[in-house]
Amino acid sequence: MTLVSIPFRGTTLEYGTPGQPLVILLHDWYGRLSSLEDYGIPLAQRGFHVLVPDLYAGWAATDAADAAVLLARLNPSVALSMIERLVRSGRANGAPRAGLVGFSVGGWLALILAQSGILDAVAAYDAVLNDEELGVLPCPVQLHFAGVNGPDPESFVARLLADGTTLERFDDFTAARSFASRSTSALTTESDALAFARTADFLERYLID
Repeated sequence: MTLVSIPFRGTTLEYGTPGQPLVILLHDWYGRLSSLEDYGIPLAQRGFHVLVPDLYAGWAATDAADAAVLLARLNPSVALSMIERLVRSGRANGAPRAGLVGFSVGGWLALILAQSGILDAVAAYDAVLNDEELGVLPCPVQLHFAGVNGPDPESFVARLLADGTTLERFDDFTAARSFASRSTSALTTESDALAFARTADFLERYLID
């Protein structure tokens, strides 16, 4: 097993200015690799205060086998508490609204936390909640699905629609691989750039006056 020790391990990266609408980026099962900067910095340039927590306590992976090891170590309750603290701290520091953007396991955590009602928008890439993870999502939701080996979204999407959730769904199966591993490389392909543009527009509509 070869794990990667990430820069600024165990800390939360920050872009933009506190008091602006808050966006928290949640990494995928590979961990907080450096290319999340390519997602966070452009969002900050659009007027958001962007936070990128480290859910793996300083470690990341570059292949699926090692990522699976890190994922098995993740304590969802601890991760959710960390994310919720960041949301509440952002609001205490003046953020008028708060949203989450998550990839695979990060998207799953984002969708779970959204059920609490403390968020104003959530965008999830290659992530769903299963039928046992019951709960209404009271904020607008944007879902992206792409690549191979992703989750089957149909049951979850039907549930959201039945609940009356404000929902946007995008499928891009021309992507070379799943958005769930998007944080392992820069947003350089047409599919990735389009997905980013859609999410940025979604966040602007629901988080910025």
